[in-house]
Amino acid sequence: IAASGYAGKGPNANIAVALGGIVACGVVYILIGAIVQAVGTGWIERFMPPVVTGAVVAVIGLNLASVPVKNMAAGNFDAWMQAVTFLCVGLVAVFTRGMLQRLLILVGLILATLVYAALTNGLGMGKPVDLSGIANAAWFGLPTFTAPVFTANAMLLIAPVAIILVAENLGHLKAVTAMTGRNLDPYMGRAFIGDGIATVVSGAAGGTGVTTYAENIGVMAATRIYSTAVFVVAAVIALVLGFSPKFGALIQAIPLPVMGGVSIVVFGLIAIAGAKIWVDNKVDFSQNRNLIVAAITLIVGTGDFTLKFGDFALGGIGCATFGAIILYALLGRSKN
Repeated sequence: IAASGYAGKGPNANIAVALGGIVACGVVYILIGAIVQAVGTGWIERFMPPVVTGAVVAVIGLNLASVPVKNMAAGNFDAWMQAVTFLCVGLVAVFTRGMLQRLLILVGLILATLVYAALTNGLGMGKPVDLSGIANAAWFGLPTFTAPVFTANAMLLIAPVAIILVAENLGHLKAVTAMTGRNLDPYMGRAFIGDGIATVVSGAAGGTGVTTYAENIGVMAATRIYSTAVFVVAAVIALVLGFSPKFGALIQAIPLPVMGGVSIVVFGLIAIAGAKIWVDNKVDFSQNRNLIVAAITLIVGTGDFTLKFGDFALGGIGCATFGAIILYALLGRSKN
């Protein structure tokens, strides 16, 4: 934004310029998807074999681990409540059957919230659950729309993010493939195009850039529900509920440590999906090439190793993804 020349012209102007960059990023993303759809995914497979994709998928979960562990537990009580939460989810996952087991994340979250409320509101052991926001919130509300402003500098700064989104989305598709046992490569171009269109629509209306949501992949792994019809229905429900401030207040009323405990489960399941790619494809870690690529990728991604190129920063997942691809290519001549 500062490079665009709009800095200092007010928050609305800055947001509009950022939105222009988001739309440009979406357009680039669509073009990449169209190329993949036209020429196929073979060239991607050569650059990202199972040892690379498994590491990238695992890194997505591991990179997110610090969010619940470091940012969603303010003290010792909150940390214990996170433990109670993932214990509740684990008990539901193992000892229930049928619909309860399918809804293990939701059921575990509700159980943990009840325990939290009993300990805080009842016994005064922590920050009590506050439901006043739900009572005061309106049932229906409209979002604020902001039109994008297109400037060359902002678009050049934000558009390259599409490359990172491609790598991340590829990892997500590989994770779903590992879970379902179904080859999703033929749909990769369509997935990129869909992501790009969603980003363009969101940016044009005043929203943030969007991409596939890794947390949902963890929920798929836990529930073993992969039906696209379920996700279409869920998307429609989410859109409708998005117009209800009261529902937003309900989500905000969920205790942060409880959300942190659920996040630990979900992010962990993503990391395990990466390991499953290695197991299913029988990746040979006695080969030093595979060992080095996986080892460096995991640490770079988990530690959120970041490289900066002027005003552009490539974070942990991006560095891990490109690092894995480059390392695998550079070490390709090794026989060990």
